[in-house]
Amino acid sequence: MGICIDPLVISCFQKTGYYICQMRKWLVLSVLFFAVLLSVSFTGNDNPAAGLRKIYSRSPDKWPAPFVDAGVAWKELGVLPGSPLQSHLDSLQHLIELGKVLFFDPRLSSSGKISCATCHQPELSWTDGKERSVGHAGAVNKRNSPTIQNSWFYKKLFWDGRARDLEDQAFAPINSESEMHGDMRELPRNLRKIKGYPALFDSAFGDPGIDPDRIATAIATFERTITSPRTKFDEFLSGKRNALNNAELRGLHLFRTKAGCINCHNGPLFTDNQFHNSGFHLNDNPENDKGLYNVTHKEEDTGNFKTPSLRDVMKTGPWMHNGMMTHMADIIIHYNKLSPRPGKKESVMLYLSNREITDLISFLHAISVQPPEFKKPVLPE
Repeated sequence: MGICIDPLVISCFQKTGYYICQMRKWLVLSVLFFAVLLSVSFTGNDNPAAGLRKIYSRSPDKWPAPFVDAGVAWKELGVLPGSPLQSHLDSLQHLIELGKVLFFDPRLSSSGKISCATCHQPELSWTDGKERSVGHAGAVNKRNSPTIQNSWFYKKLFWDGRARDLEDQAFAPINSESEMHGDMRELPRNLRKIKGYPALFDSAFGDPGIDPDRIATAIATFERTITSPRTKFDEFLSGKRNALNNAELRGLHLFRTKAGCINCHNGPLFTDNQFHNSGFHLNDNPENDKGLYNVTHKEEDTGNFKTPSLRDVMKTGPWMHNGMMTHMADIIIHYNKLSPRPGKKESVMLYLSNREITDLISFLHAISVQPPEFKKPVLPE
């Protein structure tokens, strides 16, 4: 389409030369102005954080919809929930105390050197800080020790989901040849020989009887009291608008949108309570760990592992079921290049920039805190 310009106007510009010069200057300034606007809108400068802060300072139910794949059942992020035993702590006091003592007592192992707390240390956010846990006679197990924080939330326990609840889970490490190398059937007899234990069981259960089920119940009840501490993110959700800095706020937005993290890490505990194949099992050596397949024997479960909670994630490394990842940036880069989609065979490229990866890590720090002081029990003699 042509543009018709009045000959008189052209004549005017030709005679004076002034107006055409001014028009050129105006055009150059206009281009520069809009370039700056685009830069503000689409680069990583901090100005957009003001808009994000306004959006995310509202109640989570008023946040914009996240980028979630079709068919994914997700829950919005939220404030840290309390333990389901929170309102029963007084009535369960003696049972919890018994479970706490048992959890820290190495005499539950055949060597008398390994307790549940050996692999789940409170000062390390209830992990052991190792790539893979070390058990009886220095045996290195094939998987990383996950934190027991919020373990009451999971429908199934262990990386491969082989335990149906915390009581069931308590039997496995004690009986495992490579972990505590004990025998749950013999353990009650051994504990009865320790003078202080019958009295503790009497306080917890109403009589001094000791049996495997009571041991498992006490340990599981104690574990249900272990929750993550409140974080900067929880403070932000509780109304403190400046609890998150700009980088953490941008990371929150990326977590829910472009990065796609919320597909698997959703809800107040940042886990969908499901099992997924993230591709890391292919790096196992000498044999690939098939994860959930070992329990279900279904081909579609090959390489599927439990989605861990991301609360305190920056304090619980090294990461993944095999502990192979020691830097969070490397994990995000793995997903950036080949991000698995829940329930689907195909993966997608995320195209995250270095700045966006840094912002994501900033947000992960905002949902992690230093472990609080924990008073360990005095063991009975």
